[in-house]
Amino acid sequence: MSKSIVERAYYLMKLGRVFEERAKEEYMKGNISGFLHLAIGEEAVHVGATLAFGKGDIFVHYREHVWALAKGMSPKSLMAELFGKKTGVSKGKGGSMHLYEPLLNFYGGNAIVGAQIPHAVGAAYARKYLGHTEGVLVAFGDGATNAGNYYESLNMAALWELPVLFVNENNLYAIGTRIDRASAVKELYKKAKEFMPAERVDGMDFFQVYDAVSKAKEYIETEGKPYYIEFLTYRYEPHSMSDPGDYRSPRELKVFHDKDPVEFLKREGIKRGLFDENFVKEIDERVEEEIEEAVKFALESPEPEDAELFTDIFCEVCTDVVP
Repeated sequence: MSKSIVERAYYLMKLGRVFEERAKEEYMKGNISGFLHLAIGEEAVHVGATLAFGKGDIFVHYREHVWALAKGMSPKSLMAELFGKKTGVSKGKGGSMHLYEPLLNFYGGNAIVGAQIPHAVGAAYARKYLGHTEGVLVAFGDGATNAGNYYESLNMAALWELPVLFVNENNLYAIGTRIDRASAVKELYKKAKEFMPAERVDGMDFFQVYDAVSKAKEYIETEGKPYYIEFLTYRYEPHSMSDPGDYRSPRELKVFHDKDPVEFLKREGIKRGLFDENFVKEIDERVEEEIEEAVKFALESPEPEDAELFTDIFCEVCTDVVP
């Protein structure tokens, strides 16, 4: 793995962490309304998978801020969207759960658990039909693996040999229900093994995430068939800002805080000679400035006009999506 990729990863993971910590503060101040689902603790999966996957379409769930930043969305347009402002990436109509930027091949958040999975399979079908080499990545949580459309999607992807990478973020909780109370199969990659190659990987370790997705990407592009990775990860925050999160013990939280992915990458990057303390200090300061500017931009941006409610609702002939 090159030095530049690891440096980029540290920047994006730190950016995602500080962005979400600040979004939480702004939500508590009343500047952000509606739902806000934070992915603090899951940055290694979001950044590592995005960097390794490169070109191609990405479909994700509603815990999507770090995915969007890693794919290239600006902190300003993202923060403005959370504030519901006209300058937001979805013009203030989507909010936290509906980030969307087809120019970046980011088909973003879906508010319904697992609904993005069949969408991604459809996009993979289009890619294959059109003869494109780029594949499709779809991310979903452990709770989605108990839904009916999950199995239908795996079946179609395997039957039609579609270039799609299924990324399961197993953070152990489907909203507030622990996995052993919701799923008869605890090792979730086994739910896919009959359909395609499937494996389980440590999702707190950027290096393992990047290597696993790189290998999977090569497989789906050369074989033209689907692949499945279950990443073991954890979210430090509750399901959403309206959730007290009291279903998790302090001991469990400490266990995963000790595996913090941002701190792990910082330690390993320095240990392996990929960057040094000065680089870390420089990035940390840069990120703080970028997020401060993003909040200022969001606060000062105008509200959308009422007429905006009726735009971009239906597209008969779309010019900004995969041809």
